[in-house]
Amino acid sequence: MPKILSVKLNSGFSLPTLGLGTYKSAPGSETENAVKWALVAGYRLIDTAAYYGNEGSVGKAVRESSIPRHEIFITTKLWNSDHAIVEKAFEGSLSLLNSGYIDLYLIHWPIVRVRVQTWKRMEKLIAGGKIKSIGVANFMIRHLEDLLANTEIIPAVNQVEFSPYVYNKELLDYCKKKGIQLQAYSPLTRGNKLSDEKLLALSKKYSKSPAQILLRWCIQHDVAVIPKSVHEGRIIENSQIFDFELSKQDMDLMDSWNEGFRVAPDPNQYR
Repeated sequence: MPKILSVKLNSGFSLPTLGLGTYKSAPGSETENAVKWALVAGYRLIDTAAYYGNEGSVGKAVRESSIPRHEIFITTKLWNSDHAIVEKAFEGSLSLLNSGYIDLYLIHWPIVRVRVQTWKRMEKLIAGGKIKSIGVANFMIRHLEDLLANTEIIPAVNQVEFSPYVYNKELLDYCKKKGIQLQAYSPLTRGNKLSDEKLLALSKKYSKSPAQILLRWCIQHDVAVIPKSVHEGRIIENSQIFDFELSKQDMDLMDSWNEGFRVAPDPNQYR
């Protein structure tokens, strides 16, 4: 079992640098099995969201595992239609997860006009002790600047689409400067770029899979990753990224692959 590293968040809590994403994992046995396989493989972070419809399955798998709750980091998210009912939405997620508390609660998208007020309500939730850390997802620099100028707590995490094919260096540098941990969703481009000849060449060079090369690139940029899979073999493979290192030359090479390729909506649509 690989030793998965953690990073200290500005909230004082530790975030595993590798977690399991569950977007489009069907509720029920598909999600439950994926979570259980991940936990056996050494994962200690499970990422879900109200929008995914599988919070209950994630919570069930966590409870049925032999791993103590305090060793597992659970992330979920506030959906766009729930900004007016932050507290109720949070309690709904917590009830479905039935996990006692939530380690990280994120604003899923930077909805115009309401994100600052929503964040202030999430700041109050922190005091209740049912959330360890709060953060955001899909926030670009201007969204973060809006938040930081009008609120008190700096987001612990900003979860965004991130890969060599949509390499937002400016956002990464900004988050590092502000003490916000960047976390990559869809770091494997949902499979769209795994056959890229440039990537295959590095895969052969390091005797690692294309997916492992992409994940390692993120890790070496100090970006945490939450690759999604419902296949046991791939879940295990994705965890085996801490026993090798990409050279600076190859990191620089991968940095040059940016082509603005996205598999999720562009957050820049939110003003």
